[in-house]
Amino acid sequence: MSITLAVEKDSIKLPAGVHLLDGTMVQVTLPDEVPPKNDGKWMLEFAGIADDVPSDLARNLDHYVHGQPRKP
Repeated sequence: MSITLAVEKDSIKLPAGVHLLDGTMVQVTLPDEVPPKNDGKWMLEFAGIADDVPSDLARNLDHYVHGQPRKP
């Protein structure tokens, strides 16, 4: 039998409908290369796109979103 598994938070998750008895021994073969982690370069596509926001938006985000008092 061959199945593809997912790893979530250092645990292996079996696909829906696949059930193994407790104590079943399995062999996992890892790929030679692990895909690179997302380095955030995709966000550069959006850099500078919002040119009509207040200059203090980062410092006073809670003011603009939740109505909190502005920070100096």
